[in-house]
Amino acid sequence: MVMIVLNAIFPIFALLFLGNLLKHFNITNEVFLKTSDKLVYFIFFPVMLFWKIGSSSPDKGVSINLCAASILAVGVVYLISLAMIRLFHISNFQAGTFSQTCFRFNTYIGMAIVMNTLGESGIRYFGILIGFAIPIINVLAVSTLIWYSGKKGSPRQHLKYLVKALISNPLILGCAAGLFFSRFQLSFPVFINNTFSLMTAVTMPLALISIGGSLTLQGLKHNTKISLIASLVKLLILPTTGFFLLNAFFVDGIAFKAGMIFFTLPTSTSIYVLSAQLNSDTQLASAAIMLSTLLSFMSLSVALLI
Repeated sequence: MVMIVLNAIFPIFALLFLGNLLKHFNITNEVFLKTSDKLVYFIFFPVMLFWKIGSSSPDKGVSINLCAASILAVGVVYLISLAMIRLFHISNFQAGTFSQTCFRFNTYIGMAIVMNTLGESGIRYFGILIGFAIPIINVLAVSTLIWYSGKKGSPRQHLKYLVKALISNPLILGCAAGLFFSRFQLSFPVFINNTFSLMTAVTMPLALISIGGSLTLQGLKHNTKISLIASLVKLLILPTTGFFLLNAFFVDGIAFKAGMIFFTLPTSTSIYVLSAQLNSDTQLASAAIMLSTLLSFMSLSVALLI
């Protein structure tokens, strides 16, 4: 059992650590990290989702139950995060960042774990899940950030901003295109298949090295308590809620494992960007990203052993 966890998780954290070391010794820099982020986000990862989902066989409703259980769990934890804001007297400046830390997930680490443990079927389930989850999670995160930030603007302007962000999201587009392609049970020609294979081979290493380079202890000293609370909600309450809901929706097998990996992922590095754009605490975001990533080694280990 220990070797199963080690074989699945160690390579991911080794690449994260490598990314941090490369940044520390100035082998990589901010320009490289921003460029690699764009390449992964706009090209390599969407292509991988399209290819993996599009070339797999349609399932018989399992993905619907998986998505329903997972999105319901996120909704429950979102409400818990709002209650926590009041319970722990979290300031308006930190509230939006705190809330999104509790339910946003790191897509790249998730896909890397799924690829290592569940193979092609797991990639399909996870890809479909994130395709449905990302829009809803973005709506919850942006709405809360706007509410607590006091950012001026009409509801129509905020809605326009949100819709634009969703319909231009490359990951959502990649998932949607893959599902459309898969529905007609088409197949890729060998030369296209080989091209996608080469393109996507660099996706996960580049993404993980980039994430590792962005991890920093900045802000952790002054935000330890709040970032720890948010991380525990993300890595303990969300997985527990998700576990019961997956069982309630009769999700089992590979779909169940993909769901548990989804629930136990660290928070997304994009919470920093959203916090900066919508007047919330970027120091707390930085601390939460670092802490949840470190603690996720334990939560992911438990998920793989269930």
